[in-house]
Amino acid sequence: MTVMETTPTRTDYCGAPPHPHRRPEGQDSYTISEVVAFTGLTAHTLRWYERIGLMPHVDRSHTGQRRYSNRDLDWLDLVGKLRLTGMPVADMVRYAELVREGDHTFGERFELLEATRRDVLARIAELQDTLAVLDRKISFYADAGRARAYEAEKVR
Repeated sequence: MTVMETTPTRTDYCGAPPHPHRRPEGQDSYTISEVVAFTGLTAHTLRWYERIGLMPHVDRSHTGQRRYSNRDLDWLDLVGKLRLTGMPVADMVRYAELVREGDHTFGERFELLEATRRDVLARIAELQDTLAVLDRKISFYADAGRARAYEAEKVR
């Protein structure tokens, strides 16, 4: 989880904590195929993220190949988490724009993330209610199965 700083001197790079076990130690330049392997995203998705403004500027090699950095991978980790929250792509793009605009957008970023958090909490509550219904049904069928087995044993 990214912690937003309250001091105006620190920039929120919006990266999730790095996952050193997922990338080679000491390396900070990756091809698109390496990023595909690390993230599970497709090359098409990575290019699309760039095209819509969700992915910050990706460096290029002297031959024009995309070269992703650890910071880019951290950003992709965050984007993946935001996708899991159900945040609309337009809101993710807006968040990326706010990050690029600088520290004076902390308030807007905070509001966007808070709204997403409220949505996630509501979805969790719905899922907990759904889980309780499933648990009751499973218990009913388990009890019914045991009752049938007991009755079958008595008949024998």
